[in-house]
Amino acid sequence: MTVYCVSYDLNKTGQNYNGLYKELEKSSGYWHYLDSTWLIATSETATQLFARLKAYVDDNDSMLVIRVTTEHSGWLPKKAWDWINNNV
Repeated sequence: MTVYCVSYDLNKTGQNYNGLYKELEKSSGYWHYLDSTWLIATSETATQLFARLKAYVDDNDSMLVIRVTTEHSGWLPKKAWDWINNNV
């Protein structure tokens, strides 16, 4: 299982992105602590994951799907680091 960071800017005012959030939650595993960032555990490639999510965003939105490696750092609560360390 690979963990990807999915980060986005959703730019359409009034747009309902609940479909995107529900699709992200369908993944094998996920972590969502930061507003526009999800960590997704999946057997998909980054391209496959993006293709699955693309249907839920508009052309003026932005999204990045990038693999998470064991080299990471930041300021997060312990339960966030526990998820990351257990899944990456």
